[in-house]
Amino acid sequence: MSTEVIQYQPEVLVTGGKTYADVNDDVSKPLESFPTWKWWAAFGMAISALSVGASVAAYMFANGLGILGLNQPNGWGVFIVDFVFWVGIGHAGTLISAVLFLFRQKWRTAINRSAEAMTIFAVMTALIFPVIHTGRPWLAVYWLLPYPNQRGLWVNFRSPLLWDVFAVGTYFTISTVFWIVGLIPDFAMIRDRATNKYRKFIYTVLSFGWRGSNKAWSHYEITYMILAGLSTPLVLSVHTIVSFDFAVSQLPGWHTTIFPPYFVAGAIFSGFAMVVTLLTIVREVFNLKNYITIKHLEKMNMVILATGMMVGYAYACEFFIAWYSGNPFEGFAFVNRAFGPYWWAYWIMTGCNVLSPQVFWFKRARTSVPIMFAISLFVNIGMWFERFVITVTSLHRDFLPSSWSYYVPTWCDWAITFGSFGWFFMWFLLFCRVFPVIAAAEVKSVMDQPHAERG
Repeated sequence: MSTEVIQYQPEVLVTGGKTYADVNDDVSKPLESFPTWKWWAAFGMAISALSVGASVAAYMFANGLGILGLNQPNGWGVFIVDFVFWVGIGHAGTLISAVLFLFRQKWRTAINRSAEAMTIFAVMTALIFPVIHTGRPWLAVYWLLPYPNQRGLWVNFRSPLLWDVFAVGTYFTISTVFWIVGLIPDFAMIRDRATNKYRKFIYTVLSFGWRGSNKAWSHYEITYMILAGLSTPLVLSVHTIVSFDFAVSQLPGWHTTIFPPYFVAGAIFSGFAMVVTLLTIVREVFNLKNYITIKHLEKMNMVILATGMMVGYAYACEFFIAWYSGNPFEGFAFVNRAFGPYWWAYWIMTGCNVLSPQVFWFKRARTSVPIMFAISLFVNIGMWFERFVITVTSLHRDFLPSSWSYYVPTWCDWAITFGSFGWFFMWFLLFCRVFPVIAAAEVKSVMDQPHAERG
């Protein structure tokens, strides 16, 4: 009787027969060399977009909110759509970094650094809109922040808009600390390679005196685990509370209990799509194909497919609940979404979010860089329109037909939205120039051992 010995074959996450020294060289190269023309071209476009948005925002501050497309009853417009969109984009970073870390998913190691950076910059972008949508941000900050004052005035703590302040603020703080702690070993590696005294001093400060001793690694891993544990509930809580901006109201189309899980699934969906968009560009520009492999991108495409089906299920549930409730106003709100004046926005949303990810059932599509890049763009377009549909179509036809109105964003709305993308990509491109895009220390921990020993 013969017995067959089956040996476990570990998944290869770093290709090209790399050693530890090779990893250090490849991760440090973009930081130690002069920026390429591609980087300068992308940075120039980002700065140009930001300049356009900032100029139009200044024009809006000088002339008031009348230059926007807001009307009665559409008091919420593109700015709130942009806020919810960018908060959702920031979800994938915490999920990849914290949740997958706690579940010991090794495929996160090469992509978590970029995803964490994307989270920070997306939340920074989102926080712009609650401030500028008032039209007078210098007064809004003074009157709306919940700080003790001699006037004895307090904000309404029962308002979900205030809950956003605490939820998004906590999310941003924890995510930033988590990101910085993860960077410490790589900062120390760049410090040890630095030849310029100013560069060496900067990275010495950033590395907090890291020496890589066993005691330091022990404390580091405990701290990282605690921060991952703190970050994990935020994946669920932040966009749940953002959904309360709509769900706790009595307005048909908004007042629904499905919004919290629906918003969380949609946030992960759009966040992973943005990560795929960014990583397909980063791996080409910085020649990191041996670290950000097709295997990493394929796994993220699987998550996009799964969350896309969750979002499609939520769309169907909304219509079922509207019918099952027997409420004529609720039923009208959803029929109006699909077949009313904004039918085009609804079907763009459905096509991009539900239909386009279905190509990822096929391995050839999941592993094709052009296809996944195109689908990731479609998903983000669709998720922006989802927020537009939720916000605008529930408002433009209220209980009185005499007050119905059609909301059309003006060029100012679009210019400031365009500027927000410039703001986001400006920070991300600067991150690629001064911080390591790949978590070198974590990549080494999952490398094939024979290659690691040769380094």
